[in-house]
Amino acid sequence: MGAVDGRNATELVGRRQETELLGRALDRAKSGAGGCAVLLRGGAGIGKTALLAWAEERARAAEFMVLRAIGSEAETEFAFGVLHQILWPLLERSEGLPPHQREALESVLGVRAGMPPSGFTVGASALALLAEAARRRPLLLLLDDLHWADSSSATVFAFLQRRSAELPLVIITASRPGGMAVEAWSARLVEVESLGHADSGALLKRCHPGLALGTADRVLVEAGGNPLALVELPRQLNEGQRKGVVPLPERLPLGERLDRLFAERLRALSPAARRVLLLVALASGAVAGSAGAWLRAAGEDAEDVLEHIEAGGLAHVDASGRLTFRHPLVRSAVVSAATRSERREAHRTLAKGLVSDDPRRLVHEASATLLPDEDLAARLHEAGLRLSRRGGDAEGALLVDRAAALSTDPADRARRLTWAAVMAARSGQLSYTARLVTELKSGPVPPDIAPLFAYAVVYVDQSHSVDFESSFTLLPGALDALAEPGAEAFGGLAEQVYFKLLLAATYTGDPGAWRVLEEHREKVSDLARLCHRAWSDTARTAHAVPAELGAWVERMSEEQEAGAAWLLLWTASAVDVADGLLWRRFTGQHGYATQGTIAKAKCYHDFLRGRWDAAPDCLREAEAADELGYHCNALLFRHYYAHFLAGRGDEAGLAEIDRRIRPVAARARMRFVTDHLDHLRALAALAHGRYEDAYCRLVKITSPGVLPPGLPWFHLPFFDLVDAAVHTGRRCEAQAHVAAGREARIEEISGHHAFLLAAATALAAADDEADDLYRAAYSVPGADQWIFELARLRLAHGSWLRRRHRAEARDVLSEAHQVFRELHAGPWAQRCAEELRAAGHSAGASVPNGQGTPLTAQEMRIAQLAATGLSNKEIGNVLRLSPRTVGAHLYKIFPKLGISSRAALARALNGD
Repeated sequence: MGAVDGRNATELVGRRQETELLGRALDRAKSGAGGCAVLLRGGAGIGKTALLAWAEERARAAEFMVLRAIGSEAETEFAFGVLHQILWPLLERSEGLPPHQREALESVLGVRAGMPPSGFTVGASALALLAEAARRRPLLLLLDDLHWADSSSATVFAFLQRRSAELPLVIITASRPGGMAVEAWSARLVEVESLGHADSGALLKRCHPGLALGTADRVLVEAGGNPLALVELPRQLNEGQRKGVVPLPERLPLGERLDRLFAERLRALSPAARRVLLLVALASGAVAGSAGAWLRAAGEDAEDVLEHIEAGGLAHVDASGRLTFRHPLVRSAVVSAATRSERREAHRTLAKGLVSDDPRRLVHEASATLLPDEDLAARLHEAGLRLSRRGGDAEGALLVDRAAALSTDPADRARRLTWAAVMAARSGQLSYTARLVTELKSGPVPPDIAPLFAYAVVYVDQSHSVDFESSFTLLPGALDALAEPGAEAFGGLAEQVYFKLLLAATYTGDPGAWRVLEEHREKVSDLARLCHRAWSDTARTAHAVPAELGAWVERMSEEQEAGAAWLLLWTASAVDVADGLLWRRFTGQHGYATQGTIAKAKCYHDFLRGRWDAAPDCLREAEAADELGYHCNALLFRHYYAHFLAGRGDEAGLAEIDRRIRPVAARARMRFVTDHLDHLRALAALAHGRYEDAYCRLVKITSPGVLPPGLPWFHLPFFDLVDAAVHTGRRCEAQAHVAAGREARIEEISGHHAFLLAAATALAAADDEADDLYRAAYSVPGADQWIFELARLRLAHGSWLRRRHRAEARDVLSEAHQVFRELHAGPWAQRCAEELRAAGHSAGASVPNGQGTPLTAQEMRIAQLAATGLSNKEIGNVLRLSPRTVGAHLYKIFPKLGISSRAALARALNGD
């Protein structure tokens, strides 16, 4: 991909916004202000490739080093194939890296024999290599067709784009909608949409100035604003049709199937030229040799074959002598146009050109094979296991799945399918795992593979179906089998099975599951036992867990840490210490299965730490999880979003979320969610001063003076119950609850537990002790981390001071008022304002409105989202509204707030 050719230049019509954004990103990196990552997403032929070409030309003119790659449908099974394209030009600079990083890169790029130290070190090693290159000049990484990138490469790129701000590095990727490789990313998303009518007309006139008016109108309708269709459709017409003297067909050729736009030109090529193009298409640009090599591979040596290909406009020989497709869609068209026998013959030819132990050779051999072949199946299986051991679980699963299809023995086929399902699960390919498990369930599973089968089934049921019954029926037997003397370990499967049962027990409270976990507790690692301690009966068993967890993290190597990420994160979440260093250590270095856990921990801690502007992230993560098939994650993300709604007193929004997720959680017996929802309804009631309502809801979850053993998150409603009890005249019940907390020594569990106990103690105290106890709560180490709860404590203290005519009331209440306004917690801020006015002081309205008309709940949600910088379309995606409806609401919101622009929203909502 060199300078922007005529086609790319014309296809940039109507793309000013996109080119300006990319230009700013390049300018920022060039100036040393930091890099960024941009994901261009749009349908086939929409102009993404043209935008990449524009960025490349602009970057080269600014003396960037440009590295580029393209995903290939034919090579999605080859681990780190796309990464190879990007990093190969830099490999000579790897001598400056630490030995373990250099060895990891050389292993995945095929320079060094053997396996890298850990599949999870590849991202950090790639980042170090890019940093070394960036010392000389800024970098631009271009990746086209991300949706066809192999999963291992996509995981590394996801890691790199999260770190791009640290370097003069711009990463621009292009993808069609959907696909795991895309949805797990957090780059700046740019939707490349269809052109408007005027821009479509301008592009068509520029490319085909001689079209008759009637013909042009038809092309505009058929193309639907797709730039590639606007350029290519007229080329399918004969001269008379273009001039309007010959009637157009009822339907223009290939109007809806862009991947076949080039079919006519393919059919016009000679058989030899089509064979060469098919070889290039199936091998992909990652391994394509010189044009002459492809001619020889196809059994051709005539120069006119190459001339014929270039004359057809489908491919050309680039500066390095490689045969390159004119557009990514040509590759799809070439493969689609070939017969099955032609594709098999091409795969046989490609296999002969690769060494015997290359996984690509095995894939080509399998693609060329019609009948079962046990020898080939065994070689594929072993290659898949090798890929898995080097971090390529997703690609390994594909190879083992192919091995299963070629197996001659039904039992071997089932074993291989089971391994493929587990490898796919480990890589986060949930939909693929579900398909394999469904296939496995149709026949008998050999007893020797039963524990592995149980894990695969449970993984799908928990994550995809939100169903925990198989956890209770299959996992206890799997643990027993794995504990037998001499039993196959399946790569540490017992630890993973134990964790899956722990999840099921935590989410449902099933007593039988907790008994099995206790029985097997001594047969798992110390870290798994620590996780069990953290969750089994937190009020009585989780003391000192944060300190022990910190010691674990300090002494763990990178490899150990990567393998235990899920245990570390889940343990930390039990005692509210997953924020900060711990979760950041794992961000970007794992597939979605772990990244989803990290995102859930972040949503929860964003709520606890007062980062409430991040609330919409919960819904975005939920949508991504649903698209990937992780429906349990999606439910949990929405459940965390409900925390923010409850804290802000948004009862309408909370009721809406409740209606959406409670039925699913109730069917799955997920008390973790349904009890949380009940608690959040009580919290919202407290926001509005309905203390009796809140108390009645809370005592159904935790009775005064009792810390329920089946409620590991007992500390969250602890302070709320005391608050509700005090305000309803039940001070004895409040003091009994505080006494239960003191007796259980919950202050030794974590800093958050210690603060909540101190805050509740102050609320429940007699008047002669209260002031000192309030101040003691403020001084609990780390108290200022718990933004929302600290503001509530200040509100209670300020109210207590105001009733006693103490001068300090104003400062305490004002501080709480400011925090509530920043959190957009209107009802709480209003109560602070009322207390300040009762004390004779003024306070800004917590939900200001210039015309004296309050915002509705829906308007408040829209205003809060718009204040974070979201567009109308993004707000609509969060609230399931059309962009036009969002705009109509904003039209009403602005005059109510006494403002005239979105830029003033944040200040207006804060009462400034």
